[in-house]
Order: sequence, then C-alpha cells, then structure tokens
Amino acid sequence: MAQENVLINVSGQDKPGLLSLMTNILASHGAHILDIGQAVIHDDLALGILVCVESSVTGDMIKDVMFQANEVGSTVRIANVSQQQHDAWLQASGKQRYILTVLAAGKGSPPLQAVSAITHRYDLNIDTIRRLTDRGAGVSAEARMCVEMRLRGDMANLEAVQHDLLEQAERHDFDFSLQLDSVFRRNRRLVAFDMDSTLIKAEVMDELAKLHGVGDAVVAITDEAMAGKLDFQASFRRRASLLKGLPVTALDAVAETVELNEGADRLIRALRHFGYKTAVLSGGFQYVGEKLARELGIDYVHANELALQDGVMTGEVVGQIVDAQRKAVLLREIADNERVDLAQTIAVGDGANDLPMLSAAGLGVAFHAKDIVKESARHAISRFGLDAILYLIGFSDRDIAEALGEIDAEG
Repeated sequence: MAQENVLINVSGQDKPGLLSLMTNILASHGAHILDIGQAVIHDDLALGILVCVESSVTGDMIKDVMFQANEVGSTVRIANVSQQQHDAWLQASGKQRYILTVLAAGKGSPPLQAVSAITHRYDLNIDTIRRLTDRGAGVSAEARMCVEMRLRGDMANLEAVQHDLLEQAERHDFDFSLQLDSVFRRNRRLVAFDMDSTLIKAEVMDELAKLHGVGDAVVAITDEAMAGKLDFQASFRRRASLLKGLPVTALDAVAETVELNEGADRLIRALRHFGYKTAVLSGGFQYVGEKLARELGIDYVHANELALQDGVMTGEVVGQIVDAQRKAVLLREIADNERVDLAQTIAVGDGANDLPMLSAAGLGVAFHAKDIVKESARHAISRFGLDAILYLIGFSDRDIAEALGEIDAEG
C-alpha cells in the first residue's frame, strides 16, 4: 500500500497537553513517527513531527491535525516530503557531529552572528541550540551568555574553522570550544590541572624569589620557559639554584597566601559532586599542591620538590622534574589507574609546558594562556573563570547550582 512522508510543524503559545493531542491523532491514523523535535522559548512553542502514513488516510489525518491546532489556537504548517528528500535527509544525518560552545559577556548577538556566519561559510548545519546559562541572567555587561550548538557536516577544513573562530573570538570578545560530539564527550571522568597561574593566581617560584631578593632574575627565566623559548628542566634547575639558602618557612608563608583563580573552588566542588577525579600536574612545588589537595579534595598531586638541609633550601631538586612531557605521561598513568579512556580526560593549563598534556587529553583547555598556547590548543577560556569549563562539559547553570546545593533537585 502506498505511503507518504508528511512533515507537521506546530507553533504558537506553549500549552500543556498539546503533544498528547497531536500524537493521539497520529496514532488513530496509524502514522509512524520518523523524527520529532520541540523547542520552547519564552513560552512560544515550535514542534516538528515527521511521519510516514498510508496515502489513503493522509487527507483525513491532515484535516484532524489542522482542526485540533485551530481549536487550541496554534498555527500549523504541513508539507509532503518526497522519498528523494527523505533519503537526502537520512544521508545528511549520517555526517559527523560536533559541539560548538560559545561563551560571551553582555550582548550575545555579535558573537552569535560571527559564529553563525562561519558555520554557514563551511556549510555546517546547526541541528540544535541549547542555552546553558541561566535565563534570568539579565542584560548587564557582566552577564554570561553561553550556548551549545550541535553542528553536522564535513569538517575536512577543521583547522580553517578553528582559525576563523579564534579570529572572531578576539574581535568580538568571546570564548569558544569546538569538540567532536562523541560518547566520550558526554562521559569525561578525569580533570588534570596545571597549578601556577592556572589553579592558583601566583607563580610560586617567583614569589619565593622575591622573598629571597632574586625576583627579577627568576621572573626573566620563567617568562622564557613559559613562552617556549627555554627548556623547562634546565630553566627549573636554574631558578631553583637561585633559591639556595632560603629557609623553608618562606615556602610555608607563600603557600598560606596563594589565592585560587576565579571559579576554581566552584569548579572542583561541582566536579567532585558529579563523580570526577581531579589531579594537579605541575612544574611548581609539591608542598603547595598537597596543601591545595587537602583544602579542595583533589585526588592526585604530582609536582616538584626542592631539597632541604637543616630547614634551608639547597638549590637542588629532589627526584624527576615534572616538565611538559612528564605531565602528559602522568595524565596517561592516572587515567590507566582509574580505568579511564584518555578520551575521557580533560587537561587545563596556561603555558607552553602544558601543551603535550593538553594535546594528550580528550579535551585540552588553554586557560588565560600565552598566545603560543591559545594558538595550539583547540579550546580556550580567556575571559571567564575556571568554572566556565563546566559549560564545555555540557553542564548548565541549573545543573551546577543543583550540584552545589544552591537549589534543590525539585527547585
């Protein structure tokens, strides 16, 4: 018996029970639902249903749908979909999917216009758009607006898309992340952080150097290393040697005064609630990392340890230095220990010595990073706090607030 594909689009004010009314009509005419989607913005509904129905009852089904829509004050648009059109739709549905997350402050229209122009230029379909930030955030200059777009299409020019997004992000002052929409993206399990200038605001080595009167010399070496101009191991040993004679009480003093970067506490508390494991993989100092671990509940800490003699730093380093390659190795080792696929890991850092770790992770995020890092990493947060990483994972403001006990599950 002949069949037809029919696309039904219903719009108007959202009303409880509308879907029930429509699906009741479809069921009564023996229609098979091939696809369905619904969105509600400010109580305004857009409902689409693609059905396959026997040609002999198509006319009666359409009449019933239109009558019911009129009864409830909705607008309905109905179109036949040819088999050729349906086959083309099925073929397009099989294309690779990506998640593009856009995070901006203030007016969201310029960033979204820039992003949508890029998706159009590269012939990428936007299947869905989901707002992650609170709808009541307002329109102040400080208000966040974060949306998650599900894209479909050929990403043969992924590097070009990434380059254009980065260029527009600088021009219109927004952050973004473009990820493959895979099962791993929805099941991240381990998050590893660099410490200095990522998890905390300070560079501990620099602070110690200031106390010892060698601040300028150490800062100059640090800048060269973080910009990728100097081997990290050699630079670390040179800086450590300048601390010779500094009492260990100075390390205590600095550790007590370091401040977390914006959003760090909120991020880690939420991650713990959601069952994530966390790690600090740092070229800084083990002492400070362990203090943070106790305070925040971080699961793993791997950093560097300075040699001490009679309560004074000798200028030497104990054990293997945690450098760029060591960070990537440690990430893999922790993932193996936790029985987590590397694709389920997230790494966050700001310097050149974080790049191997960022590249190895399933999601590598450059946080307020040097230019060399932002250009190499595919995901960057430059304008917001660390808690913005929760948006890249896919959590909404409501999810986060519930995790932190700011609202209850039914609130």
